[in-house]
Amino acid sequence: MSQLNKKSTPRIKVVQKIYGSLMNPDEVIIFPKGQYKKFIKDAVLGTIERKELIEETIIKNIPKDIDLKKTDKLLKIILFAAVFELMFKHSSPIKVVISEYIKTSEFFIEKIQTRYLNAILDKLSKKIRNENH
Repeated sequence: MSQLNKKSTPRIKVVQKIYGSLMNPDEVIIFPKGQYKKFIKDAVLGTIERKELIEETIIKNIPKDIDLKKTDKLLKIILFAAVFELMFKHSSPIKVVISEYIKTSEFFIEKIQTRYLNAILDKLSKKIRNENH
């Protein structure tokens, strides 16, 4: 496992909470007290609530680069959470969002998938942030 700093830890929790919600849709998501509770809660609930919009955004902007129907579940969760941040958390710089989700992805997926995620996020981020400004 790669070295993770404290700032990437909330994103690991975001991915874990979204994954848990997908595996157990009837379970209530619990957000324990902590330094990043608001960020984690916003990112998890925002990603889940805007899943369709995020998917449309990905398909519209990079239709030839990814087939979401064939994409690994964890890779898709990480991608959707990162795209949520790019779309709705404008206070987070693009490079920080990408860097933190790449570090987070190293905890969950293979290195080749991490490189692919990096390329996809780089391409998407330019289109998303230009579109929203």
